[in-house]
Amino acid sequence: MTSEKNTGEELVETSAEVEETEVPSDALGTAARLWSVASGQRWRLVVAALCSVLYVAGSLGATAYSAGLIDLLWGNIQAAFATGAPFVVSLENGGVQILTFLGIWSAAWLFYTIQVFVMASFAERLNLRLREEIARKLSRLPLSYYDAHQPGDTISRATNDLDKISEVLQRGLLQLVIAVCMVGGAIILMSTYDLMLTCVFVAFGIVASVVTKLVTAYTLKVAAARQASLGRLTGRVEEAYSGRAVIKAFGREEASLEDVRAAAEELAETSATADFVTNAITPVIRFLMRLCQVTVGLLAGGMLVMGQISVGVFQAFFQYVMQASEPLTQLSLTINMLQGALAAAERVFALLDEGEVVPDPGVPAELPEAVRGRVAFEHVRFGYAPDRPLMRDVSLVAEPGQKVAIVGATGAGKTTLINLLMRFYEVDGGRITLDGVDTRELTRAELRRRFGMVLQDAWLFEGTIAENIAYGKPGATRGEVEAAARAAHVDFFVRTLPHGYDTMLSNDAENISQGQRQLLTIARAMLTDPAILILDEATSSVDTRTEQAIVRAMEAIMENRTSFVIAHRLSTIVDADLILVMEKGTIIEQGTHAELLEAGGAYAELYRSQFA
Repeated sequence: MTSEKNTGEELVETSAEVEETEVPSDALGTAARLWSVASGQRWRLVVAALCSVLYVAGSLGATAYSAGLIDLLWGNIQAAFATGAPFVVSLENGGVQILTFLGIWSAAWLFYTIQVFVMASFAERLNLRLREEIARKLSRLPLSYYDAHQPGDTISRATNDLDKISEVLQRGLLQLVIAVCMVGGAIILMSTYDLMLTCVFVAFGIVASVVTKLVTAYTLKVAAARQASLGRLTGRVEEAYSGRAVIKAFGREEASLEDVRAAAEELAETSATADFVTNAITPVIRFLMRLCQVTVGLLAGGMLVMGQISVGVFQAFFQYVMQASEPLTQLSLTINMLQGALAAAERVFALLDEGEVVPDPGVPAELPEAVRGRVAFEHVRFGYAPDRPLMRDVSLVAEPGQKVAIVGATGAGKTTLINLLMRFYEVDGGRITLDGVDTRELTRAELRRRFGMVLQDAWLFEGTIAENIAYGKPGATRGEVEAAARAAHVDFFVRTLPHGYDTMLSNDAENISQGQRQLLTIARAMLTDPAILILDEATSSVDTRTEQAIVRAMEAIMENRTSFVIAHRLSTIVDADLILVMEKGTIIEQGTHAELLEAGGAYAELYRSQFA
């Protein structure tokens, strides 16, 4: 039997979990898909369900057995008192029955332990399979998916949603099975003792279930309000932290503090309401069940006095009331927990159902190890949305060893051109060739290993500086790493650090400056010794003097290599062999610096605006 204290605590805990419950749009379909994903592990679920049923059967059977055991012991005690002899329990005098009773409870405990162990194994293995599928899926998703979704949303599906599925499968599913079997079995067995007392319990049970359902529905509303308030407070705090310099510069500290205070007060009010409603259900349900026990006790006591039921039946009936009360009050809460898990599973499956990149060709073309580096765009057509084309007819040729600069206003399509070259996006028409081979005939790995990229965002990974420089060439020697660092003019800085190249970078490499991070990414690209270089605003985060040094280093590494340079500072690309001027996804001008200045078009105007 479960103690009153435990019952209350579990109800509070379960109620708290309901706060974030969501309703799935297709519960049966999602459950069927989970069942499909669980192929190879279904036997664990069957074993766990069978053990749950046997646990319930043992618990209810032990209670039924206790009725006869109590009557036997009570009769023996009365007989002993009548003769004045002391009552002693022996194997012939109730001992066998007591041991049998202990054996039934031991078997019930064993079945419960088995089902918990097996279900935990089932849930975690299912979770592992889904995590592996998500990991594979993320590598097959197109760049357009990441552009359209917040990182936190995807991370939440791969972590929080899977954790919720695992936790609820381990607890909620078995609670539901046990609750249904326990309540149903207890009512059936109670009805065999006395139908009137059973009807009294059922009436109180219906009232408790209705109250629980109503309170749970209201809890979901106030919990949603609390989550909204929490989101607003988080946004205010993040805004106040990220924009602290601007806030101080304009003297808006008090106004910012007032915004945070107002959001905090709103959260406090909604949280107080949500906590009250969540915790109030426990004493209400407990009161109804205790009132039920008092009513049943008074009626059963009268029947006991009148000899209509025995002492054993009286205590057995009371045990059934206790055994059925807890799962009855938790039944609707457990169902809500399962709904939340199914809603989480729907979000996971929605991620797994996202469109993937076009598969690599079954028989891919091969490039020679020494790639010449001739890149051609032939009447390329592309749009992020089918009905809104960005590029309609883009053609260009980058001859081997040429430095091609791409300039234009923000949103002109410069980075899009590079994304198409790297096959981060697929062209809608025309083709892109590398040494005359259509890039779609190559595997993405084969294509991308020919390129070295330095992006505007200097992204570094957690690890040492040496590991970050060698990221594109894991087998690089320390000498090669240091040579690349010297070429990128970052070696001197690295050697001033306490641990040199073994300095750990973590937390977005905040222990070094943005310019130093950019230098390390340039060294990383240099180390791979690529056939083609892509520099996307590679010097935008460094000062003018460092920029000049990097430009000299880039000139050395770009020698005899085809390179594409996206730049806003035209001073860095005046020596380019070919300059592409883009506007609204189209190349409106192309030529050398001198040719474009002489033409007096868009490039000349842009150049004069920077050097007026």
